[in-house]
Amino acid sequence: MYPFIFRTFFARMDPERAHHLVIPVIRVLGVWPFAPIARALTRPDPSLRTRALGLQFDSPFGVAAGFDKNAVMTEGLYALGFGHVEVGTVTAIPQEGNPRPRLYRLIEDRALINRMGFNNAGAGAAAARLRRSGRRSRRTILGANIGKSRVVDVEQATADYVTSTELVAPVADYLVVNVSSPNTLGLRGLQAVETLRPLLEAVRDAAGSTPLLVKIAPDLPDEEIAAIARLAVDTGLAGLVATNTTIAREPLQTPAAAVEAMGAGGLSGAPLRSRAVAVLRIVRDAVPADFCVISAGGVETADDVRERLAAGADLVQGYTGFIYRGPLWARQINRGLARGR
Repeated sequence: MYPFIFRTFFARMDPERAHHLVIPVIRVLGVWPFAPIARALTRPDPSLRTRALGLQFDSPFGVAAGFDKNAVMTEGLYALGFGHVEVGTVTAIPQEGNPRPRLYRLIEDRALINRMGFNNAGAGAAAARLRRSGRRSRRTILGANIGKSRVVDVEQATADYVTSTELVAPVADYLVVNVSSPNTLGLRGLQAVETLRPLLEAVRDAAGSTPLLVKIAPDLPDEEIAAIARLAVDTGLAGLVATNTTIAREPLQTPAAAVEAMGAGGLSGAPLRSRAVAVLRIVRDAVPADFCVISAGGVETADDVRERLAAGADLVQGYTGFIYRGPLWARQINRGLARGR
């Protein structure tokens, strides 16, 4: 049914408009009486329970940052069967992001290109919603992904990240420092080890007991990826998320002229799969066994999740697959994983 709905309606609609139309539907699924009904249909098999970051996840498969930027769909996404939801990216200062259009589908590639630019209502608003969600006894594990505010100079980035941390860390189950989005000017430069160390140390101190991770780009040379992984261990982080979107444009089936017309932005979805697996293996080889590694990028099927777990991921995240697989995506993956146990 969903493939028909996608081809007939969503594929003909502006991608960002389609996403905003879906938000209220997912939110409704998170309230009584719909939430218990939906959860009963999607609840992961008990065999999928996973221990990571000192927390127990109902499933190793969760939602990557970017899907629920403002923490408005967490209960609905839990009802749909996801084992965790990473909200954001949020910034200390609310911002509208880049001009529209800024989100594009590459349907032939089951991929997206986005240059959203951290559009969000601010870390304070996200913290208030996370706090309300945290008061509920039955909910998914919630991570918060933080980035640099656009109006803040790179030289002042550390203080900006600390502000966001002080707002969201007390109400999140874990925190992720995003220094790898290609859509904020100068942000990826913070991945340089000499720049990243003081930033991570400051955020770690501000986060207190909340597990802290860093999210990296797939476009870094292998040796830099390994160096960042070792830095994350050395600075006492709890884990690392690999990877963010890519600025690469190969291999793609979508005509090159059409891709060029879409402009700059991060590519996500199936074309990222092989590089994401390669980065995962580099990171896993560079860190201790008890260091949490979350794999993201090009995840669409239960086999994809199984491959990441076999390659050393503790948890796996997806986003783009939701657009192409629909609301029962987490249920499909969880059932596929359970059959393989």
